[in-house]
Amino acid sequence: MKYVVIVLVAFFFICCSKSTFNADWTKETAPSNYTARFETSKGNFDIEVTRAWSPQAADRLHQLLTHHFYDNTLFYRVVPNFVVQFGNIDTTVTKKWEKFKVSDEPVLKSNLKSYVSFARAGKETRGNDLFINLKDNVRLDTVSPEGVRGYPVLGQVTTGMEVVESFYAEYGNKTMDLYDSLSANRAKYLKLFPKLDSIKKAYIVKNKQ
Repeated sequence: MKYVVIVLVAFFFICCSKSTFNADWTKETAPSNYTARFETSKGNFDIEVTRAWSPQAADRLHQLLTHHFYDNTLFYRVVPNFVVQFGNIDTTVTKKWEKFKVSDEPVLKSNLKSYVSFARAGKETRGNDLFINLKDNVRLDTVSPEGVRGYPVLGQVTTGMEVVESFYAEYGNKTMDLYDSLSANRAKYLKLFPKLDSIKKAYIVKNKQ
C-alpha cells in the first residue's frame, strides 16, 4: 500500500507541476485575433493580439498563456517613460521553451505607447519576455541589437493601461544588473527588490478566428 501511495504522489507532481512541458505545445497556432487578461498586484489589464502583425510571436504568446506560463511571475523591469517588462525568470521553466525558437520577423507595427513586443537579445531570441511601451518608442522599430532589426509589435493594451503605468518603478534598470545570476532564485530576487509588482495569473479571455 505504501508503494502505491508513493507512486500516486509522484504521478501527481509529474502531471500537475508548473514545470511540466510538452514539445507539442510549441506547434499550436493562434487565431487571427485574441485577447489576454493579466490579473496583477495592482489590478487587471488586457492585451489584444493581432496575429498578422507578428505571426510567430502571436503563436508563442498564445501557447504560453494557454499553458499558464505567466502565472505568479514578475514585472521585473519598470523604467519610467520607457517600458514595463515581464516574464518568467525561472530558468528551469524557460529553458524548456527556449529550445523551440521563434523565428525573427519584420516590424510591421510601430512601438507606440501601449503596444506590446517580445524583448530579444539577438537572432531568434524572442519567446518569453514581453515589454509594454510606456511612450512612443519609435526608435525600437529600427534599432539592431546583435544584428536583428527592430522589435516586432504583436498586440496592444486595450484596457487597463492605467494599471500598467502604476507598477512600482523606482528600481528602474537596477533589477537587470543581477537578472542573469538570480533568474532561477525568485526568493532571493524578491529579497533584493521586494516592491516589484507581479502577475497573479494570465489567460485567454477571447479568441476570434
